Amino acid sequence: MEGSQGAKTSSFAAMEASIRSMSTPDHVPPHPVRENLFRSDDILAILRERQWLSAEPSLEQLAFCERAAALLGHFVEDRIGLEKLLRLVFTYDAAEILRSTEAHAVLSRYEARDVVRHLALLLLEPEPFTSDRFKEVVTHLKETLEVRGRELFHPIRLALAGRAGEGELDRVILLVDEAAALPFAVPAKTVRARILEFCAALD
Repeated sequence: MEGSQGAKTSSFAAMEASIRSMSTPDHVPPHPVRENLFRSDDILAILRERQWLSAEPSLEQLAFCERAAALLGHFVEDRIGLEKLLRLVFTYDAAEILRSTEAHAVLSRYEARDVVRHLALLLLEPEPFTSDRFKEVVTHLKETLEVRGRELFHPIRLALAGRAGEGELDRVILLVDEAAALPFAVPAKTVRARILEFCAALD
């Protein structure tokens, strides 16, 4: 049991290191990290309350709850904040997102629409969007478009998470494909499905 827990801790630490390695001096400063007050039971309770989970959870769904708590818990002060981030995993409507003031502001910036189009091309293959894949995508976009900071990350987050905020949204994005692969009562849209829907609504 201790070995299994240690392996999980090591996995989360490796993922966090991979996410942080995307940061550069010109990247958006990371969100202030707080003590994680949340556990998998908190995620499970929210899933049930929001009716995203209606049956007894499978082992895979329990593992998702543990992962979600580990990735998101540091970035929120209370359960309301945790639910708001988790909602981004399970709800996505590109047309509604694009009607927001935030979307208009982001997409009016330098190279924002090019970032979205290149992102769509990179995500055409139905490959799981892991932290390593996320890092590869960010590196490719930096090198291809020569954009950094908010001009790069805000369009990515807007298109895949539905908001253009800070680093907590990168963690939301990393949960999307995992949730989409599991039999939740409300199916989550994959990262690939989101970017295709976003581009269709954008055009």
